[in-house]
Amino acid sequence: MTAPYIMAIDQGTTSTRAILFDASMTVVAVGQQEFPQHFPQPGWVEHDPEDLWNSTVETCREAISKAGIQAADIAAIGITNQRETTLVWDRSTGQPTANAIVWQDRRTADLCAALRADGHETRVGDITGLLLDPYFSGTKLRWILDNTDGSREQAANGRLLFGTVDTYLIWRLTGGASHVTDATNAARTLLYDIHSGSWSEEMCALLDVPRTMLPEVLDCAADFGTTDPALFGAAIPILGVAGDQQAATVGQACFSPGMLKSTYGIGCFALLNTGGRPVKSTNRLLTTIAYQFDDKPTYALEGSIFVAGAVVQWLRDGLHLIEDASQSEALALAADPEQKVTIVPAFTGLGAPYWDAECRGAIFGLTRGSGKPEFARAALESVGFQTRDLLEAMQADMGTGSEAVLRVDGGMSASDWTMQFLADILGAPVDRPAVLETTALGAAWLAGMRAGIYPPPDVFAKSWALERRFVPEMDPAIREARYAVWKEAVRRTLSG
Repeated sequence: MTAPYIMAIDQGTTSTRAILFDASMTVVAVGQQEFPQHFPQPGWVEHDPEDLWNSTVETCREAISKAGIQAADIAAIGITNQRETTLVWDRSTGQPTANAIVWQDRRTADLCAALRADGHETRVGDITGLLLDPYFSGTKLRWILDNTDGSREQAANGRLLFGTVDTYLIWRLTGGASHVTDATNAARTLLYDIHSGSWSEEMCALLDVPRTMLPEVLDCAADFGTTDPALFGAAIPILGVAGDQQAATVGQACFSPGMLKSTYGIGCFALLNTGGRPVKSTNRLLTTIAYQFDDKPTYALEGSIFVAGAVVQWLRDGLHLIEDASQSEALALAADPEQKVTIVPAFTGLGAPYWDAECRGAIFGLTRGSGKPEFARAALESVGFQTRDLLEAMQADMGTGSEAVLRVDGGMSASDWTMQFLADILGAPVDRPAVLETTALGAAWLAGMRAGIYPPPDVFAKSWALERRFVPEMDPAIREARYAVWKEAVRRTLSG
């Protein structure tokens, strides 16, 4: 194969991007398109499936055009996607039965509570590594089947297909020829046995989901199908797939047990590589699959923060305190050090290690002197505090100290102030890579490795380059005092 380019499709929560990489893994061209979210009821978050599809096709065409190449010059496509977002469609017509239910959606909180009350959570955790929370796909799928006219009957008759975003896009890109997913996305559904590497009949029965709806599960680097030639002008093989946080883990070359990455986007997601053994958390973290090659999964502990960059969006769009997200850093620098404002951004509940779907955001420590700078500082600090919550839980589960180095990526990692506070409050180094496009890079590398263009994991890991290391500068006594204030704020916010 001589084609030198790899296309990464990065389908996210608020936008879709297509990024072309050359044979040296350098970005050549980018197409990007935002699309709307829909909020039909409080706590509900949806996407129009056509927005996901159209933005994917259009951004791919945009990237190809910008690069001045032909589709025949692309050796392979890698896909990374927002995880847990749930779609159901007719296998014959391709018509979705409803809007996609987004990972942020909380409409199944009552169902999760009922399943917990019936004593199912321990068994669910043993099989899937997950908790009974509306975050995951399984209860969303159950909701669609229970609340969309005719869906139950159609599903029973084998007419309906389920998929996370990767599966839906592959199905449409291949003209309906491939109904597949990868192990990392399957592991986020509440339906997959992460130990046996297969769909769980027990979980399907618990959530009343027909097994016939579920896609085939493949490795992260595998043959997922070939695009319809009519879409881009030539058939392109799809050779790599991973959920966005797992793709970032790969892009950060976290291939050794003990390596840790944290991605700061709308939310924050920290993954700790635990190697070939799944570590069961006693601190309400998730046990998940980091990546899978040659039918052998590598596991991870994951902590999920629902609100990271979204708290800065709230300053901009909700409170109108800033016009651009970049202004938050300058305001934080100008904040009065004597002001002790703390924001707990539980807009849709708190994720790990609390998993409280019912609590809501709160602000503590306000005085007449509190203003824009103090709000901005407290918003950025909340990301550091929540990350420490995750890392302390991970260290407790692994029995390790605080010597870990955190590799960071995502939009917020570009903020020097935020990353320095992160290092300060963790009391640990924070490494920012030279390439911040780690999610797309991970997807591209998976496809490129499968195509024989990119190197194997050990060689790829050597190409990881540091842009800047942030080292702790805060006095340890101050660090602990600040964290104690945060913990008290969280205690007063939790619904229980």
